[in-house]
Amino acid sequence: MASSGNFSTFNPLDNANTAGYGNATFANGNTETTGASTGHCGIASTIATGNTGKYYAEFYLVATSGNAWLGYYSSQQTVTMITASNKWVPNSGVTWSPGNLASYFQDGSLYKDGSTTSSWGASFTTGDIIQIAIDADNDAVYYGKNNTWQNSGDPTSGASKTGAARTSIPKNIFPAVGHANGGSSTVTWKANFGQDSTFAGTVSAGGNADANGFGDFKYAPPSGYVALCTANLPISDDIDPAQTDDDIPSKQFGVVTYTGNGTARSFTGLGFQPDMLWIKMRNSGDHGKITDSVRGVQKALISNTTGAETTDTNGVTAFGTDGFSIGSGNQYNLNEYNFVAWCWKGNGGTTASNSNGSITATVQANTAAGFSIATYTSPGSGTNHTVGHGLSDVDFIITKDRDSTFNWYCFHKSVPDKTYRLNSGSEHSYSNWSMGSTTWGSEDGYTHNSTDKFVAYCWQNVEGMQKFGSYTGNGNSDGPFVYLGFRPRLLVLKRTTSSGYWNVFDSARSTSNPVNKYLSWNSTDAEADGADVDFLSNGFKVRSTASGVNTSGTTYLYMAWADVPFKYNNTF
Repeated sequence: MASSGNFSTFNPLDNANTAGYGNATFANGNTETTGASTGHCGIASTIATGNTGKYYAEFYLVATSGNAWLGYYSSQQTVTMITASNKWVPNSGVTWSPGNLASYFQDGSLYKDGSTTSSWGASFTTGDIIQIAIDADNDAVYYGKNNTWQNSGDPTSGASKTGAARTSIPKNIFPAVGHANGGSSTVTWKANFGQDSTFAGTVSAGGNADANGFGDFKYAPPSGYVALCTANLPISDDIDPAQTDDDIPSKQFGVVTYTGNGTARSFTGLGFQPDMLWIKMRNSGDHGKITDSVRGVQKALISNTTGAETTDTNGVTAFGTDGFSIGSGNQYNLNEYNFVAWCWKGNGGTTASNSNGSITATVQANTAAGFSIATYTSPGSGTNHTVGHGLSDVDFIITKDRDSTFNWYCFHKSVPDKTYRLNSGSEHSYSNWSMGSTTWGSEDGYTHNSTDKFVAYCWQNVEGMQKFGSYTGNGNSDGPFVYLGFRPRLLVLKRTTSSGYWNVFDSARSTSNPVNKYLSWNSTDAEADGADVDFLSNGFKVRSTASGVNTSGTTYLYMAWADVPFKYNNTF
């Protein structure tokens, strides 16, 4: 039988999300957690549910002061305690509605939509096994006690959601247990995500596998439900190493480091043709240069200035099937200086006319990896327009006027009322733009100017390949943990509330944790260190209090591209 991979555990790296109410301790390979006697916290799983599928887990209550709960929360969500009622809700700083929370408390109540439903289910205590069933296909969560689903719940009811504790949930959520402690009392939980139905020898074995034949549960999971293990993580066949040799993440995006020699040269071994190249000098201040196979070789844009497109005859001279070639230009190949090239695969240079928007664009799209390059001619200043992006959705866009001195503008779906300048890092309040399943558009001059030519680089979230989102800083060196579903190869962090840098980290320049060498897309600064981040098998963990990555209460955007999907790899 195929391997189940790694089962989820409690996540000690997410302990910072307890909002200062006291850290928990962990035991038995992080399958057991005890809340601090003077604090309150919620501890989540290391693996999140997928956007689709049905998931099951069990939790044994070892000890309790009467304030235990079982629930869930969303990626990068902190929890805040309502002291008077020992109930927890998402921190107001997160982007999804607190109404999506539903927690099952020890007294049998359900906390949901800001209020408590008493006697929703049976009370539970030491020695009870509490179950959770998450139906991502039908947006429902169910709770059980000792194999009885509470409130007459039926996890197999599908779209009817019979007896569900919650009938509207966010995607990618983490089962979480709660400790609401006081005085000298504590709460201790043991988890079984499928690795051990005895809860480390506490109860007799159950021997029940999930719908895919994985795991060992005390009780039989509801029909169609699976364990939270890496083998059950959803991933697109287009980038799944088990399904394809050609389109895995490492053949969609790559990073090349090299030392300049002042002589025209070629690089091979990348594994694909890079249709977008972003090259930056590392050990001295200089511009970052962007070239792509739609605009053509030698056609460069500078990421940290407003300048128009230039022709660099000694810049990028060829896009090869396995790499690229450069000339002797100082900003590409200055003798004895170190460089990095971030490389994205498009469609091998093949473009198509796209008339989905009000403007016909020329688009090169790599739909498997969720990346496209679109060029178009502006309809004129002040003219509303939409442009086809060639993907099934879009989450992050970088745009630039090629013909004139004009700011770079970036659009990120996590902040739909803002836009950001790539060249300066500044934030601007601007809600007159949209991102749709086939087009994106603007109602102002941010993406059009006179009748100039423009280019747009577009990305969408692809599970196991790339992710674009946000987190809230905590101002602590034990900073936020962000779940990606993959180990990152490239990570870009941007503070939203100031003209902060676009801080760029990658595992080619920092080959072990902490990943602390960063460059800035919006400056000529040389490579620096001091803003530590850990690259993990399932995401990243901020390890610095630097303002560019972790000021308390500040929102940060992240843009992340994969090395290997979580389904298949470990941290380094």
